[in-house]
Amino acid sequence: MSEARQGKGFMADHAQADGAGLLWAPHAWVGGRWQASVLLQAGADGNWERVEPGAAFAPGTQALAGPVVPGLVNAHSHAFQRAFAGLAERRSVDQDDFWSWRDHMYRVALRVTPEQQYAIAAQLYVELLRGGYTHTCEFHYLHNAPDGSTYAENDMTMAQAVAAAARDTGMGLTLLPTVYERSGFTQPALRVDQRRFQADAAAVLATRDALRRTAAAPQISSLGPTARVGLALHSLRAASPASISRLIDGSDAAPIHIHVAEQSQEVDDCLAATGLRPLEWLCRHVPLDRRWQLVHATHSTPEEIEAIARSGAGVVLCPSTEANLGDGIADLPGWLRHGVPLSLGSDSNATRSALEELRLLEYSQRLARRVRCVAAAPQENQPATAARLWSRTLAGGAGAAGFERWGLEVGARADLLVVDTAAPALLGIPQSHTLDAMVFSSPIRPFRDVLVAGRWVTRNHQTPHAAHVAQRFVATMQELWEPEGRSSEA
Repeated sequence: MSEARQGKGFMADHAQADGAGLLWAPHAWVGGRWQASVLLQAGADGNWERVEPGAAFAPGTQALAGPVVPGLVNAHSHAFQRAFAGLAERRSVDQDDFWSWRDHMYRVALRVTPEQQYAIAAQLYVELLRGGYTHTCEFHYLHNAPDGSTYAENDMTMAQAVAAAARDTGMGLTLLPTVYERSGFTQPALRVDQRRFQADAAAVLATRDALRRTAAAPQISSLGPTARVGLALHSLRAASPASISRLIDGSDAAPIHIHVAEQSQEVDDCLAATGLRPLEWLCRHVPLDRRWQLVHATHSTPEEIEAIARSGAGVVLCPSTEANLGDGIADLPGWLRHGVPLSLGSDSNATRSALEELRLLEYSQRLARRVRCVAAAPQENQPATAARLWSRTLAGGAGAAGFERWGLEVGARADLLVVDTAAPALLGIPQSHTLDAMVFSSPIRPFRDVLVAGRWVTRNHQTPHAAHVAQRFVATMQELWEPEGRSSEA
């Protein structure tokens, strides 16, 4: 963390020196379809200033090594939970569900130091960049020291660790400090094992403002040039109506995220406490608009979907986490049919690949409904399942992160992914079906090259300092888990 606190970063130095220049792609996903011979140029501000399909290759232009797609936004992540991936897949009780998983997850939440938070997040962001995400919305509620007190330095220590990891790896970041003040609808306070999460609306608004002030001083800031700050409410069960109102009063144009209707028990508890379902309560009591991002929204009714569509709010689907935790299956056709903005989230980070998330999103629907190509819409001239999902989550992710523009278009941030056409899943595939094979033929290799804000962060599968990042992550995992391993062996 020393380099993070000093405002220095090994990847930041590399990115500063590795600008992209004038690029030419044999094919690129522009305007919702594949287009040939695309010239791309990033401006000094890190945004695209030229995106020209049908351009001839010219001397001095860098030919990219494969088809190009825009990076996706990872609209929901808890970085520290990367340290828990793969470590909760055994059962010693009669029933294992979200709530028992959550109790185990708290054990790692109570251990992580700021230095470990940095190491975990850095490893995660390297993996997410290779997996197709160039921007992450970090739903941040690991605020306090292990004993529940605030850190002596300032109240942003853990948030700054995450921000520094994003800056140093080249990951774009929307940091979402989160209100978390009670353990349930009828519980006025947090449980003892939730003490690190404590933050009311006033504290979260103060953290937002402090982070923005430090961003204005880049020589000392942990926030990189692609970072921005929004707000979040953990859930209706964890934030009182008064705090929700206070947060809304202090909000601005930045995104506001909230977990909602993830679990059937949460729906039952909300009904018992308020007489309304969670999504119904939000629609009636909160002035939802395009800033709002409803994370999971797994358990919905047609009436709730219609109300949310009218509000302009978006929905963040996290297929791998929702499957891993046994949450249920969202009404994807309903959200698509009503035009609700949709985005993807890695959430617990058990999966760090956008392509795997898209595949599971569609396959879960096929299993539940016993039909194929659920997300396709031939009646709307969108017969390709992967293309429709990619386009919708690309657009929805922009709003979730707080961008007006996103993708390969002039004025959007200059992010792109170069597809590795040597991947076995793509061998012999016609160009027109590249995206189909990327999503539905597996395994697929990570993206060959990754550009963020006009700077290369991965070239030919090589990420600068990735070995160092991995080494720190391994050391952190040993610190967190080896004592437990020894005790279980004994």
